[in-house]
Amino acid sequence: MREEPVPGAVPRFELSGWREAFGLVAGITARGGADGRGFDLGLWGDATVGEVMSRWRLFRAATPGFSTVVLGNQVHGTDVRLIGPSGGWIQIEGVDGWVTTTPGVLLTVTVADCIPVYLAIPGRAVGLLHAGWRGIAAGILERGVAALTGAGTSDSADIVMHCGVGICGRCYEVGSEVVTGCGLPAGGAGPWHLDLREVLAHQAASLGIPRVTRSPRCSAHERPTFYSHRGSRGADGRMVAYLGMPEAREHHGVSIDSHGPRR
Repeated sequence: MREEPVPGAVPRFELSGWREAFGLVAGITARGGADGRGFDLGLWGDATVGEVMSRWRLFRAATPGFSTVVLGNQVHGTDVRLIGPSGGWIQIEGVDGWVTTTPGVLLTVTVADCIPVYLAIPGRAVGLLHAGWRGIAAGILERGVAALTGAGTSDSADIVMHCGVGICGRCYEVGSEVVTGCGLPAGGAGPWHLDLREVLAHQAASLGIPRVTRSPRCSAHERPTFYSHRGSRGADGRMVAYLGMPEAREHHGVSIDSHGPRR
């Protein structure tokens, strides 16, 4: 499943299939054509607070239907938090995954090679994970699935999952400790190449998730479009992956959300 570009002031790509099939807003921001660092949404870069927040406000305005935006710095851990009804901005340190059952809550994680994992029990709950190799090795997907099924009062057979824009196996050269940490044999003399999305897909199958798709887009060899920590040797900015159930509003007896009216 390929993320497709969305026209507008904010450079971003979305999963149109999730919007059409499940009524979910799922996507990722991009570098854009601006000079300098582009549409960098990193929270701990060298840009001023005013510059960063102006971009975050533009991003929020470009994703209507959400009264709450959840964000934080990711630390390659396995902490997954359940977010309930709120409003405005929610910023929590050191969290690598979010789950919500509340329409109007937009979940976000910052990425620049790590894989954003989109999880949904359509009509009940959504979850968004930041999955680098350390998080994958430590069980971030299992933790996210447990949080999602608990919140959605369902089981893993009801989950749909997408492994989003990140570094591909051809670009991700790693040491043996990374390969074995992700549960694979490190045969030969190396160096080794690891496809994180493939590892996640295998883990999903072992957890009983029947519907898993993978993005063909690579943040490293598509660096003019996306940010890549590996491709820039640590100098690049950050994209924001996002997922949520837009809130509906009532208008003359018709329920309206961001996809149009439903009677």
